[in-house]
Amino acid sequence: MKTHVAFRRDDADLSVYDCGTGQALLFQHGLGGNEAQVAQVIPEGCDWRRITTECRGHGSSTLGTRRPFSIAMFAADVLAAADEKGIDRFIAGGVSMGAAIALHLAKTYPERVMGLILVRPAWSFAHAPDNLAPIREIAALLRSHSPGDGQTLFPRSATAERLRMEAPDNLASLLGYFERPDARAFADVLCDIASDGTGVSLEDAENLTVPALVLGNGQDAIHPLAVARLLADTLPNAHFIEVPAKAADAEAHFAGVRTVIQQFLTTEFKHRSAAQP
Repeated sequence: MKTHVAFRRDDADLSVYDCGTGQALLFQHGLGGNEAQVAQVIPEGCDWRRITTECRGHGSSTLGTRRPFSIAMFAADVLAAADEKGIDRFIAGGVSMGAAIALHLAKTYPERVMGLILVRPAWSFAHAPDNLAPIREIAALLRSHSPGDGQTLFPRSATAERLRMEAPDNLASLLGYFERPDARAFADVLCDIASDGTGVSLEDAENLTVPALVLGNGQDAIHPLAVARLLADTLPNAHFIEVPAKAADAEAHFAGVRTVIQQFLTTEFKHRSAAQP
């Protein structure tokens, strides 16, 4: 059973989805995504309590007036929602931006995070990584043009031409930003988050010894396979899996992600819990 409640932080109303029973899995969506994006990658009948807090300006959560937006801000919101529900320890996971939030939580609250699931990470250890430059470009267009004009201009850009050849799924997602009813206001989120970092250094990651699963795929310029490999190589207890490219076969991609997440949760946590007295 899935429940949906509104949780107030500052002057922002955050949507929090809570489903399943068992140990807690805090799993976050990507930039511009929502809870439905998370539902695509979590195995059905998963024997975990999955909680997703839609970040400010995402899904049915409001933007609020605090600025700038940051990964740390979104992570603090996620933790506050967990506290409200009385959750102490949890596995942190997410897709893209959600993976960055999970990594930030693991570094900032190591006593509470007992595992990591990073799906198509876009950030490793740098602020404003080059792979997120197209998102910053779109934010600039939304700030200087109407969404309709931006939707005309961006497809003509050199960036769009490159993505059309290398990563068509990325291009389709980026064009969707222009179609949002709150596109002009959401430009602040796009710019601030794409210009931010996880707050986790390579040395920090080397000290995160919790079990971790890192999933990457090819044909993805926003979430380069090299970023996933770097994180997996740095986290000392990480498993790296390359799943089918979402751009080539979305159905196979999501099926692969769900299967691997299920295997990771069962192997690393269910078996371990069963072995404990």
